Amino acid sequence: QVQLVESGGGLVQAGGSLRLSCAASGRTFSGYNMGWFRQAPGKVREFVARISGNGGSINYSDSVKGRFTISRDNARNTVYLQMNSLKAEDTAVYYCAASDRFGVTSAAGLYDYWGQGTQVNVSS
Repeated sequence: QVQLVESGGGLVQAGGSLRLSCAASGRTFSGYNMGWFRQAPGKVREFVARISGNGGSINYSDSVKGRFTISRDNARNTVYLQMNSLKAEDTAVYYCAASDRFGVTSAAGLYDYWGQGTQVNVSS
């Protein structure tokens, strides 16, 4: 079992920045692909970014590429999402997720563990 707890959400003006954190406990953190997803009101959950266990492979959705940066610190069992140049359309609940399946990237269904989410509101 892996337990995930997100933090760092809040209210920010458009153009601003936030850094989300996701602390993991349980089994060996470095063995997990870690993903960030988001869900806006009335919309389906969508992929944001993903990082492999050793940090050597990273993927982003087209909507955040160049603005968001995913990283991880395996010594601290934490994954981060640095969000810059925020837009109103980035407003959503952000979730981190973990998967020990080889090659998993953007498919939410392949992630087995999820955090409770943290709200990000971007005012225009």
